[in-house]
Amino acid sequence: MTHVMKGVRMLEVAQFTFVPAAGAVLTDWGADVIKIEHPVRGDAQRGIKELQRFAVDQRRNALMQHPNRGKRSVGIDISTPEGQELIYEIAKSCDIFLTNYLPSARQKLKIDIEHLRAANPNIIYVRGSAFGEKGPERDKGGFDSTAYWARGGSAILATPRELEGPLTQPGPAYGDTIGGMNIAGGIAAALFHRERTGEALEVDVSLLSSGIWATACSIDVCMEMQVDPFANALPGKVVVGTNPFMGVFKTSDGGYINLSVLSPSQLIEDTFTHLGIPECAQDPRFSTIEKLNENSEAAYLLVREAMLRQPFAYWLERLKTMKGQWAAYQSPLDVEKDEQVQANGWIFEVESADGGKPIKLVSNPVQFNKEVVSNTRAPEASEHTELFLMEMGVEWDQIEALKAKGAIA
Repeated sequence: MTHVMKGVRMLEVAQFTFVPAAGAVLTDWGADVIKIEHPVRGDAQRGIKELQRFAVDQRRNALMQHPNRGKRSVGIDISTPEGQELIYEIAKSCDIFLTNYLPSARQKLKIDIEHLRAANPNIIYVRGSAFGEKGPERDKGGFDSTAYWARGGSAILATPRELEGPLTQPGPAYGDTIGGMNIAGGIAAALFHRERTGEALEVDVSLLSSGIWATACSIDVCMEMQVDPFANALPGKVVVGTNPFMGVFKTSDGGYINLSVLSPSQLIEDTFTHLGIPECAQDPRFSTIEKLNENSEAAYLLVREAMLRQPFAYWLERLKTMKGQWAAYQSPLDVEKDEQVQANGWIFEVESADGGKPIKLVSNPVQFNKEVVSNTRAPEASEHTELFLMEMGVEWDQIEALKAKGAIA
């Protein structure tokens, strides 16, 4: 595959998913990402032992593989003077420094921009945070469930008002992964700018800014109208507008199909025919777009009844040739078998550290020259410490001395 970031090196001092996910994208694109982990504890995410009541196999931990594939792990205690000196030495050979440490921690550990730029004036300094680099909450931590999903507006937008409380975030690292892609885009732009002008930038992306970007169209409307007009319908509740070909329809075996025939003017006959009720296209109540809009509720009920007559698998085949837009509601377990996902190579495999079957991972969404992503597994904690330091020119005696002081793994 085309490695558009080949020759780029990034130094990553970050934990969990949001910020490390950006590093994972860069490794998909060919960059050399050096992940610094504590020599004893490693990335704090390695300590997650259970997910949704299921035990996590630490040797096949998808939560670690997703944001860390393709990286090299070097165990350095950056709270020690020796560890800090190693960070500065590594930074000299890097294009980017990436971190999610809070401002107070960056100052305490001497990994703030002043220290990194003293080691390498041309390094691009990238911060991922919960709430941004400015303001009263700049030194406050957060997760995607708080800063992205809850505070960014997605939870309230997704929750029907009839429910007693807001819906929780759909699955782990939801906002983290989206936010990580935002960071990767910012890094790419900063590299391009440095190539063009010679200027090394600071880059900031937060979960909150990513969250409000996801809901930007809704926020824009609310700011203009000075009222919140959005009310998500309770599942099962029939809410019919002027277009009966828009909505969520249940199949005979409990599956769900989304119809989004947004502009049905020229698609009335085609849509009714694919739904198995071609006679409706000749019904004077529905034969023109004006009549269809006027009698949308009656048409909607007929569409709903038609969908309920056949099972989910039937509609997946039947609707393939329909001109209007539609989609099946899929679970995360279903996605692997989606023919479009398979055809485009959006899932790839990495070897497993336990020697077992390969681990399947979702690729980043960008392809170059139609080439699918390939990558290697996430490293074990501190897996590359000795080899990487020797690559830097550190003598073995010095490596042993650093180990004895606890500065490295």
